[in-house]
Amino acid sequence: MSTGGWTGKILRVNLTNGKISSVDTNKYQDYIGGMGIAYKIMFDEVPQGTKPYDPENKIIFGSGPLCGSGVPCSSRTNITSLYPGNDKNLVTDSHMGGNFAAFLKYAGWDMIIIEGASKKPVWLRIENDDVTIEDASFVWGTGIFNTTAQIASVMGKETCVAAIGQAGENMVPMSVIMNGTSHSAGGHGGVMGSKKLKAIGVIGTGSVKIGKDKSDLMKLDTFMLKDIIGANNQHVVPSTPQPWAEFSDEASRWTAKEGLHWGASSSNVETGLCPPGDINKVGYRTQKATKDLGAVAEKYTVRMGGCHSCPVRCHAQVHVPKIKEKYGLSPYVANTCMGWSSPNTVMIKGVQDQFEEGDKSMIGKVVGAQVADDYGVWCNYGEIGRDLKYAYENGILKEVLSEEEYNSIPWDLLEAGDPGFLIDFYRRIALKEGEFSHLGDGTYFIAKRWNFGEDFWNAPSSKMWSPLGYPLHHSSEAGAQVGAVINCLFNRDPMCHTHSNFLGAGLPIDILKEIGAEIWGSADAVDAPANYTPMNEYKAKFAKWSIVRNCLHDSLTLCNWMWPMATSPVKERNYRGDTTLEAQYFSVVTGIDTTEEELDMAAERILTLHRALTVKEMGTVDMRKEHDLMTDWIFDKDPDKKVFTPGTTKLDRDDMQIALTMFYKEMGWDEKTGAPTKATLERLGMHDVASELGKLGLLPA
Repeated sequence: MSTGGWTGKILRVNLTNGKISSVDTNKYQDYIGGMGIAYKIMFDEVPQGTKPYDPENKIIFGSGPLCGSGVPCSSRTNITSLYPGNDKNLVTDSHMGGNFAAFLKYAGWDMIIIEGASKKPVWLRIENDDVTIEDASFVWGTGIFNTTAQIASVMGKETCVAAIGQAGENMVPMSVIMNGTSHSAGGHGGVMGSKKLKAIGVIGTGSVKIGKDKSDLMKLDTFMLKDIIGANNQHVVPSTPQPWAEFSDEASRWTAKEGLHWGASSSNVETGLCPPGDINKVGYRTQKATKDLGAVAEKYTVRMGGCHSCPVRCHAQVHVPKIKEKYGLSPYVANTCMGWSSPNTVMIKGVQDQFEEGDKSMIGKVVGAQVADDYGVWCNYGEIGRDLKYAYENGILKEVLSEEEYNSIPWDLLEAGDPGFLIDFYRRIALKEGEFSHLGDGTYFIAKRWNFGEDFWNAPSSKMWSPLGYPLHHSSEAGAQVGAVINCLFNRDPMCHTHSNFLGAGLPIDILKEIGAEIWGSADAVDAPANYTPMNEYKAKFAKWSIVRNCLHDSLTLCNWMWPMATSPVKERNYRGDTTLEAQYFSVVTGIDTTEEELDMAAERILTLHRALTVKEMGTVDMRKEHDLMTDWIFDKDPDKKVFTPGTTKLDRDDMQIALTMFYKEMGWDEKTGAPTKATLERLGMHDVASELGKLGLLPA
């Protein structure tokens, strides 16, 4: 039994009858927390055939035993529910950073299960053990920013609020849940809206107990911060040559250098040189504003922000006064990664400089990010802009929109590269104004509704990975068959950075191959970029390790944008990281001595449960033919190049089937169908899951 890590309580809230109760976390400890426990609850409690917006669906906010403990990069909230982005009604996860998960732990709760549906708008108020369902009519119909401010004014300034905007209220499938006004989880906002749940406010005054001596935790933290941790995405070399560094890589997010500043900070903070070993400079390594917004953003950068307990500050906070003058928006904007880049995919004719030379990328992003975040519109990992581009450039919009609606859209702003177009664009989607708003349904539905051609699905420019309607996310361009297999397994774009962070660490390929051989048994696990080789068993091991660690992180809950620590910036370590750190931290925090292998086995159980849940929801064991699908462009791109030759990332159809077979074998799944076998389910201790699938006739022959 654990003496630390978990609070021991899961909050259950039934919005239909107003009942509030608690569940003992201990009954689920085989599934760790976060993602793992949520999958078990969904498997046990959500009936087969339930749809995302049915009251019978649940939405589960999960933290893990390491969250709130002081472990670096550990404030992730894993949100689990059925996905409204296609008609398969499959379980998916969305994730948000910020403070919400840690605050939930401090309030004494490991997770929240929301079930049923209210008849009127409500919000959930959590102040330690005092939990109430409150009337939300005063914020219903308003954006995330106002909702967050209003609820904080009721509960107090120490509140963390997770909220939906108008997009979620209107059950737009492509909508987000957001805390801290910029830490968003895409895909489940509409589920909250279907339950009339506007927000959850949390204040916690407790703490997370440490199972062993707290000095052991401090020693691990010091070791990790001095010798192991890199910059954002665990990039371990700087982006520019520096006197302390043996290597550099211009793609690295370790952007700090002499002469690079937070130019809008009160003291014009210089990032400077940040060599390994200096714990107090870890937070300066990633100047994410200039990385995401361009060099012009330097003088507008107030600081780098981020999540609770994370020393890697990847969340750029900028102050751009002129957007208030021209667009009526707040000059203060914060975001990172896709939150910045997605709006510019909507600007399909590009963005022109608005106020000064070189500001076009920044202005499009800060305007779009602020508007999308307030309405709570999700981009489907950038796909919403590519959907618009195809429909606009192929004349589809003129066919499906009435003349009046088409002429009411400010196409002149789009053509002129003025980000003012984004204000109109996101409003129409969030408020479901007209036929145009169906872009918010997601690619799967809009392609059917507007009759997108095969040329859309099969064009590399669409980046559409699956016929289920989700795009690539660190796929075949990141590790060949390794990334491709990973992109086939989840029920939306896989938010797995394990493999891509390793491959993008910035180290020379020969060093990566050496490290790969030590972890997966052979240097053949790792291909050089765009110089791929046929599938082999070591790539299957690499793929399994990557996605199993992803599931582990989403259950502990650690940030998979940083973890695992396979590499290090320290030359004296030969750039080796430490893949046992998760197990070491788990042992110290929970008080349960656990090896790396034991923790990986628990995560393998979670991934296999996800597969079993998908089999149950789809009503078929044939995952290979019904689920693990890819569009043709992955194999047909670069027609002038042969597969497995330098300069192309294309794959081979037969080889990809071999890759799936090898991966299924590594997981102990049926090699023909890709479904979990009874023997594997029982080996992993899931006898009840095997029994349920057996009753449904969903175990492989």
